[in-house]
Amino acid sequence: MARTAAYDRDAALDAAMALFWDKGYHATSLKDLEAGLHMKPGSIYAAFTSKENLYLLALARYFEASRASFRAAMARADTPLTGLANHFRTFANLDPSDKARQACMVTKTLIDTRTTDPEIVAKAREYLGAMHQEFKSCFAQAIAQGALSQSSDPDRLARRYQANISALRLELARGAPDEDVIALAEDMAHEIEAMTLA
Repeated sequence: MARTAAYDRDAALDAAMALFWDKGYHATSLKDLEAGLHMKPGSIYAAFTSKENLYLLALARYFEASRASFRAAMARADTPLTGLANHFRTFANLDPSDKARQACMVTKTLIDTRTTDPEIVAKAREYLGAMHQEFKSCFAQAIAQGALSQSSDPDRLARRYQANISALRLELARGAPDEDVIALAEDMAHEIEAMTLA
């Protein structure tokens, strides 16, 4: 009979994600993981094989949650452009204690591991590309619905949109005043709303 794991895998991955997101892959020590996951080193390795594998699992968890949240918000939106505009506003309205007020974990991963850990950085690039495709799909849908000109380039629009998300989150991460973040998010949102054809 299979032995029941003596740990909550979801809770452990959430804890690992929070640690890695805060400190980065290299700066997170085994002692940090032991304290955060409430597991002994041997148990961590038995459950997750290696620090690298644990990081990849935590990064995947972050990405899947982020994509699911974005998709859910877009499904609730009246139009693709309204959803994209409001996505900017969600960051400006985050609670002060919300971890999402820091830079994207995938972006931080790309910077942290770009020259040191090819498997991790490949995943980060894959996830950033996947989110680009999410944004591109929304712009393509807006074109198909007649909200954007047929000559619009959804790939280019998605690239600019993703760059603006990164810039907005950087302002949050560096602790810019709330009123400045809200104003910046509104400028970005209005830019998207202004694209709508009359």
